[in-house]
Amino acid sequence: MSKYWSRFVTDLKPYVPGEQPKDKKYIKLNTNENPYPPSPKAIEAAKSAATGDLRLYPMPECDNLREAIACNFGLNKSNVYVGNGSDEMLAFTFLAFFKKDKPILFPDITYSFYPVYCELYQIDYKLVELDENFDIPVDGFNRPNGGIIFPNPNAPTSKLMPLEGIGTILNKNPESVVVIDEAYIDFGGESAIRLINRYPNLLVIQTFSKSRSLAGLRIGFAAGQEHLIEALSRIKNSVNSYVLDRVALASAEAAIKDVEYFNETRHKVICTRDRTIAEMRKLGFSIPDSAANFIFASHKSIGAEELFLKLKERGILVRHFASPRIENYLRISVGTDEEMSFLVEVLKEILRS
Repeated sequence: MSKYWSRFVTDLKPYVPGEQPKDKKYIKLNTNENPYPPSPKAIEAAKSAATGDLRLYPMPECDNLREAIACNFGLNKSNVYVGNGSDEMLAFTFLAFFKKDKPILFPDITYSFYPVYCELYQIDYKLVELDENFDIPVDGFNRPNGGIIFPNPNAPTSKLMPLEGIGTILNKNPESVVVIDEAYIDFGGESAIRLINRYPNLLVIQTFSKSRSLAGLRIGFAAGQEHLIEALSRIKNSVNSYVLDRVALASAEAAIKDVEYFNETRHKVICTRDRTIAEMRKLGFSIPDSAANFIFASHKSIGAEELFLKLKERGILVRHFASPRIENYLRISVGTDEEMSFLVEVLKEILRS
């Protein structure tokens, strides 16, 4: 705190990202990073872009990348917008669509950046309570609102809402923008992007950080009908005309085109996840079926905070949220087969002790 801060800044409660330790080498299962490297084609494209042309500004509208994303999903370029990670896309989205007279709605257990954006932009919000199985109740959004947003699959619960449920929410809220945050959709669900042409109030946000292994480059995109994309463009060009650098643009375009590598690595993650869940359940863990690249786990014999600390002592980082209803759960990112096998052996040791 400083005497130079405004009262507004003093009162802010910023988002806290997952731990990035420097004290020793850990098996990092705490930030949902992909355990596999980016597409070799994406790496080569990044190297090729690192030339003397870096002295020049990148293309402000990112046309080539938008065209590649649109082609991948059967859309027009005008249906796609890109930004500096999906978090920036979300920040623009809150400003573009949610500063209304009515409160926006999102789940009580969800991505913890949402209430941070609301505080930052002074947006009122109400929470939709998950049911006892951590599912998002579709009818929980049947009330007056200034907008709706939720991740699918939800984080940190890993639970998926079928497209039928999303369609019901869209039909019941034709005057509100409904935002589906699909950071993890490629690990077990069907994207709502296929619904865009049917619903003028649907915006879908995805990231290159998870299933395409480009968390270090910060690339995200939004997909929706043209009038929604135009609103995001107006926000972007009021903040920063050049949201992606030349290296990121080249690498992302190569990554989205390398469908074979994308499918190969995400299926590896899915297989490792399902095997690990089965082995952990044999150890007595309670785990919902996951449609994401992480596992949401609780054990009746040991508290989550204690287990978190014991894993850290043994060189494994996971995520613990000291939040109501989930304080006894850990979110465990899916690593390689070797990393997850080591995790299971360490869990066996801890539970025996």
